Amino acid sequence: MPIKIPNNLPAVKTLTNENIFVMTEHRAITQDIRPLQILVLNLMPKKIETETQFARLLGNSPLQVEMELIHTSSHQSKNVAEEHLLAFYKTFEDVKHRNFDGMIITGAPVEHLAFEEVEYWQELCEIMEWSKTHVHSTFHVCWGAQAGLYYHYGIQKYGVPEKMFGIFPHVVEHKSSMLFRGFDDVFMVPQSRHTTVLREDVEKVKELKILASSDKTGVYAMATKNGKNIFVTGHSEYDADTLKNEYLRDKSQGKPIKIPENYFPGDDETKPPLVTWRAHAHLLFSNWLNYFVYQSTPYDIEKVQ
Repeated sequence: MPIKIPNNLPAVKTLTNENIFVMTEHRAITQDIRPLQILVLNLMPKKIETETQFARLLGNSPLQVEMELIHTSSHQSKNVAEEHLLAFYKTFEDVKHRNFDGMIITGAPVEHLAFEEVEYWQELCEIMEWSKTHVHSTFHVCWGAQAGLYYHYGIQKYGVPEKMFGIFPHVVEHKSSMLFRGFDDVFMVPQSRHTTVLREDVEKVKELKILASSDKTGVYAMATKNGKNIFVTGHSEYDADTLKNEYLRDKSQGKPIKIPENYFPGDDETKPPLVTWRAHAHLLFSNWLNYFVYQSTPYDIEKVQ
């Protein structure tokens, strides 16, 4: 089944060229089916790139998904045209009266700031509080995961001596977890962050279970028992060139940046990056949509609570 997205969203052309089944709004209204309503709070500066990445993953499943995009009204994005936001994005005020089967809170390049210093922190807190009663399952990504862990459970983030930057091997700790059903014993995940959360802090919270981790980058996936909240510290949604573009940008600006680990063949930046995480990325989001959203969300979306 396809993902339903607005007719003229830039992602339509990209995903169609990749052979991802995309259904426009016009075609979707002719189908007698209750699609999953997935809200994406896009906190990343490159909004078009990020919305395409998540649309790609949400669209590669047997389920029909309607993706709704929102951005924060308390922060003005400088990296996307106002026309794009007006055409394809809503604000929290526009959707807070509705219920959703699932929500994704993306990462954001604000990890150098204390949570309370982030311009849109109060608005994000309001959204996360609202999600308790209006979203069936919320998937937090990278900084979004750190923000969610801090807001819901008071878990702090800490700086790391050197940026976690590259593609790292991870292992599933909770073998019976439905989120990692079908995963290999070792799977690769892109990481790009200066901060982390500590295992011992997560283990103190009885509502949380650590599902997967890495010897090098620490805890990777955590979830509540019922999957109401899922927290993932990496960027499985990244494109092949995302880390490359970040590396070349920082290098050109004279910033201290090392070549991403396990990324360029032979650490040769002139060679195309080796994609080793794509299959598990699709499986991760397919499992979330199936087991934590579709299989347990009420058919009457007004009964989500």
